[in-house]
Amino acid sequence: MTFEQVLFGFFAVIAVVSSILMITRKNPVISALFLILNFGALSGIYVMLQAQFIAVVQVIVYAGAIMVLFLFVIMLLRPENEKEFFKEKTGLKVFALALGAFMFLQLVYAIFFAGSFSPQTDYIKKSYEIGKIENIGLKLYTEYLLPFESIAFLLLAATIGALVLSKKKFD
Repeated sequence: MTFEQVLFGFFAVIAVVSSILMITRKNPVISALFLILNFGALSGIYVMLQAQFIAVVQVIVYAGAIMVLFLFVIMLLRPENEKEFFKEKTGLKVFALALGAFMFLQLVYAIFFAGSFSPQTDYIKKSYEIGKIENIGLKLYTEYLLPFESIAFLLLAATIGALVLSKKKFD
C-alpha cells in the first residue's frame, strides 16, 4: 500500500463515520458539528485528487459560511418543538426508511457490481492543470476581471445595505 492509499483510507473512514454519526445524533448542533468534520474529510480527499481550489472552497464556503448559517437556523428554530412530527405521521417515517434503504442498496451495487472505467490519461492531466489555483486565479484576473469586480462591488453594496437596514436610528 502506498502512502496515498493510506491517506485516502484515513479520509474516507473519517467521512463515512462522521456522516453516520451526523444522521444518528439526536442533538442537531452535534449533527452540524459532525457535518463540519465530514466537510473537512472531503476537503482532504479533494487535495489528494489535486483539486486544491475545490478543497479550499469546500472549507471556506461549506464548513465556514453554510455551517454558520445552519447553526443559526438550528438555534432560531428550536428543534425540540419538532419532536412530535413523526409520531403523528408514521407513514412518512416508513417511506423515509424505505427510501434510505433503497439508496443504500444503489450505493452497494455501484461499489461492488459496477464495471470499472479506465480514464484517458491526457484528459486527466489536462483536468489537473485546469483545476490548479494558479490557473483559476489567472483566468479570474485576466479574462473574467470585469465580472469578478462587479460581483465584489455587488457584495460590498449588499453588506452596506444590510448594515444600514440593521441600524435602528440614524445619527
